[in-house]
Amino acid sequence: MGALFDGYDPSRAWDEMLADAGSPRTTYKAVHHTLRSMTSTSLTERVETLARNYLDQGVTFDHAGEERPFPLDAVPRVISALEWDVIESGVIQRVTALEALLDDIYSREGDIPRAVHQGILPWQLIASSSHYHRAVMGIRPVNGVRIQVAGVDLIRDEHGTFRVLEDNVRVPSGVSYVIANRRAMANVFPEAFATMRIRPVHDYPRMLLSALRASAPDGAHDPTVVVLTPGVYNSAYFEHALLARMMGVELVEGRDLVCTGGQVRMRTTSGDRPVDVIYRRVDDEFLDPVHFRGDSVLGVAGLVSAMRSGRVSLANAVGNGVADDKLVYSYLPDLIRFYLDEDPILPNVDTYRCNEPGALQHVLDHLDSMVVKPVDGSGGKGIVIGPRADGPTLDRLRTSLRANPRNWIAQPVVQLSTVPTFIDGRLAPRHVDLRPFAVNDGDEIRVLPGGLTRVALPEGELVVNSSQGGGSKDTWVLAARGTPVGGPTKRSQDGREVIVMTPPTASYEDSLRAQQQQQQQTQRQTPLHTAPEEPSC
Repeated sequence: MGALFDGYDPSRAWDEMLADAGSPRTTYKAVHHTLRSMTSTSLTERVETLARNYLDQGVTFDHAGEERPFPLDAVPRVISALEWDVIESGVIQRVTALEALLDDIYSREGDIPRAVHQGILPWQLIASSSHYHRAVMGIRPVNGVRIQVAGVDLIRDEHGTFRVLEDNVRVPSGVSYVIANRRAMANVFPEAFATMRIRPVHDYPRMLLSALRASAPDGAHDPTVVVLTPGVYNSAYFEHALLARMMGVELVEGRDLVCTGGQVRMRTTSGDRPVDVIYRRVDDEFLDPVHFRGDSVLGVAGLVSAMRSGRVSLANAVGNGVADDKLVYSYLPDLIRFYLDEDPILPNVDTYRCNEPGALQHVLDHLDSMVVKPVDGSGGKGIVIGPRADGPTLDRLRTSLRANPRNWIAQPVVQLSTVPTFIDGRLAPRHVDLRPFAVNDGDEIRVLPGGLTRVALPEGELVVNSSQGGGSKDTWVLAARGTPVGGPTKRSQDGREVIVMTPPTASYEDSLRAQQQQQQQTQRQTPLHTAPEEPSC
């Protein structure tokens, strides 16, 4: 009994399952009891079933040229109803403030943003962001929504406090793994879903489609929605295809669309068909070769003009990346107070702005104890963790910081919370983060109950990216008493979803597309990094 926990030591981090005395926290009592009654052999069998389930679904990622099932750990991450209320309220508050910021920046063409006029945010910070696009100044969304989908990355510090690590309001990815994780866990651990009040996640495609349809141009009574993907070479293609299929809309590439007369049309076997809403999974720089990269073959020429004429809507909006800038992130608590007249519900991680001389000097003096990040990085690219970096890396970083301090922020090393994870036949503490997904339809911001929990599988690792050997956990949000809970989605053998990831025979144009799809994922990578990019989340 309890052999799986032999030698379990949560160390200095906040362990989400076990308190200091080794007793389970209330939220985890049922899961802890189940694990103590299992043997290593029985849990291994279920882990192998999870892997086969993922292979059957086609939920894989590329690792060193080999397609592998995306690592899903058998031990879930459990969040109480009370904890989730705080997370949900904090995410909604944050998305509301980010919407206000983007409206302030882009809708007031010719006017200084209010936040700048009031001294909350420096204009130079906005104008110098690599994701600020003057080409879309003055374009106002029909329903006022620029962030149809947001992914807000949270960590839990040494004291058990949830903190925001970064915001993702460009093209946040990873929700496909939330859905796939739940399906796999419901099949392999059906007894848990029969006895615990776990809130479902299967409603996400309906939520997303509703938000996309709500953003359609005026006069589109039955709007045509499409998902725009860079193509099969993109590491997140599984997600693009899954969401398109579950929403019942077309999955298209740029070559499937044409812009004529200020309208975007989709080529079909029965002729061109007008498109009203594009859920784009292509980065801004590749969307329209007229206004951005002239060599792009992933987007549609004339797309920005069609947006300006009000004939098509894009979700998420072009230019949202200025709100993802990690230097802007450091101002979010003040922006929440300014736009909403509220105190932040979820605090930031303490952040040093390297463009401020005093902060820069402090970072340079303590570089070996700081985490330094490029302001426009994503997926772990460009991060330098001071305590683990060697001397030459720190020397190159010092040079980069002095040469262009605007491009960097620094944060103290935070010991992310741990959750028991099945490693080599036993349970061991591994660090996790959490990405809740929020969907905004203009009337309401809804947060999917759970989100993507990413886990760093190597011992002591703080970077949770898949390319660092990380995986994921199913995130169980417990329902409050009296709250109805829907059952897990059931699928028959005939209804099994399998996505073929093998690309077609490559032509020269396909090769160019593949290169640009890779560029889209790596274009913001800096030479100073210790954390490789993650495949899709």
